[in-house]
Amino acid sequence: MTTNPTSGSFSQEPKKDNKGTIIIVLLIALVISWVYFFYTKNQTNNLISDKDAQYSTLDSSKNAVQKEFDDAMVRLEEMTQTNVGLDSLVKTKDKEMQVLKSRFKSLVSKQNATAEDLAEAKVLVGELNGKINDYVREIERLQAENQQLTVDKAGLTADKQHLEKNLATTEVAKKDAEDKVDVGSTLHASSFQIAAINETNSGKEKSTLKAKRADKLRISFMLDENRIAISGTKMLFIIAKDPSGKIIKETALGSGSFETRQDGQLDYTTKLNIEYSQGESKSINFDLKQTDAYAKGSYSIVVYQNGFKIGQGIAVLK
Repeated sequence: MTTNPTSGSFSQEPKKDNKGTIIIVLLIALVISWVYFFYTKNQTNNLISDKDAQYSTLDSSKNAVQKEFDDAMVRLEEMTQTNVGLDSLVKTKDKEMQVLKSRFKSLVSKQNATAEDLAEAKVLVGELNGKINDYVREIERLQAENQQLTVDKAGLTADKQHLEKNLATTEVAKKDAEDKVDVGSTLHASSFQIAAINETNSGKEKSTLKAKRADKLRISFMLDENRIAISGTKMLFIIAKDPSGKIIKETALGSGSFETRQDGQLDYTTKLNIEYSQGESKSINFDLKQTDAYAKGSYSIVVYQNGFKIGQGIAVLK
């Protein structure tokens, strides 16, 4: 008798096959998930490493650009301390410098400063160094101009001294020439005639040699021609001395004193203002009347003009 397998045994074998398949699928899925997990973790780690490297690079760049800025500021500070002109120039540009420094600080002080921020900061450092170089060139230009001005001033001073020396020489020569002209313009008196005059009761006048009859002295002389003397009013100082040598001084005659060029200060008897024409001779006539009676002896008449004695005459009374 042939035996047939039961239906229950046939149904259990496929179930075992399905279970194994599921396990395999789950294992594969698990492996895939672990592979994915490790892959993504590795990618994340790489990303973090890249970010760290970027941050490290940015931090290094930030430090570098900060150092460049600090070096530029130290350079500027050292230069302004040793150069007064540069210090003054920088102070005039203080507003520009403050704006530049403020912008740089705002860029590098950012917690998460970007490469663009640092690039701009580096540009600002370049501008700062450029301004410093401009300042130095400006000072050098001004110093060169100042040196040239100093040279020019020295040249002008030398020229001025030369001109002053020449002027002094010219002035001396001019003064000497003027003095010569001045002295040369002094007039000269000649041809003196001095006569005692007697006035009668009838009003008539006649000359006399007697002292007791003399009422006044009539004096005449010539002013010789002078081609240097300028035409115009000339003042003549008259000194009349009696036989004792005393100068005759009368209030009515306008007596006084004057300064001479060679004899110091002298008293004079009277003075005359006369009109003289250049290059011509002129006759001078005037009377001299004293209060006191005339005495016997010699009466002298001395004439001064331009501070010099220009002539004299004598009258003798008996």
